[in-house]
Amino acid sequence: MIKLGVNSVLFKEFDFATAAKQIALCGYDGVEIAAIQGMCEHLDLRRWKEQKNELQSIVSENGLEFLSTEVASLSEERLLPAFEAAAEIGIPIVNVGPGGKSDSEEDLQASIESLAKMAERAASYGITLCVKAHVGSSIYHTPSTLRAMQEITSQAFGIDMDPSHIHRAGENAEEALPAVLSRVKHVHIRDCKGRAQGPGPIGLQACGRGDIDLFEYCKAMVDGGYSGPVVLEVIGAGPGHSLDQVSIVAAESYGYLNACLKRINSVKEKAAEISLTSAKL
Repeated sequence: MIKLGVNSVLFKEFDFATAAKQIALCGYDGVEIAAIQGMCEHLDLRRWKEQKNELQSIVSENGLEFLSTEVASLSEERLLPAFEAAAEIGIPIVNVGPGGKSDSEEDLQASIESLAKMAERAASYGITLCVKAHVGSSIYHTPSTLRAMQEITSQAFGIDMDPSHIHRAGENAEEALPAVLSRVKHVHIRDCKGRAQGPGPIGLQACGRGDIDLFEYCKAMVDGGYSGPVVLEVIGAGPGHSLDQVSIVAAESYGYLNACLKRINSVKEKAAEISLTSAKL
């Protein structure tokens, strides 16, 4: 069953308790807690043991669940404590970026080797390590994603499929998804205008405001049998954004995604009913 969540980086100017409360009020099932050094560390990997009980209580009190954490870095210094923290706190997925530069065979191979190694370490903690194609990085489009899928065999490795990065790499995300869906274990989702390097203002990252065909993307997820987390990841919120502004982005995106999924599932159910009736006749 698909569960909708929000990466707490959208609320980076606020504490985690505030973020969780707003995420729950918007209707989401869960949260991806940010552990992104230098950007947002609601999960502080240097003192996660001190945070553990408080973080678990905050999530429980708001009727949420931990869907994932984003560490971003492939550094062992960051990932090893992240795996330990995730296992102890109850966070099933750790998300990272691939690092390196696009169209560099050396960088791509180094990224794949690092991911393979760290996926084995993740497995020892019962955690899944996911990587996403990222504009400008060594894994940045479908061919480089497929390369990683082919070379990394660990069951603890998965793809975090973010349509905005695939869109900005010049592909249509809804058409690209089926090729990698067999290994997709997490989805970061947001919208964007155009195919520029950056994701744009936070308001235009709200689902339904940009140029990505997110309805068809959601349909491809459902048709392909995907049943993992779908997490809104909006980058760029800062001191100039109020709690109301970031909460509106979260709420608007939930409404859009929830409506898409309800519509898609309703059509599938009706089609199944018609097929069953026809079979009986």
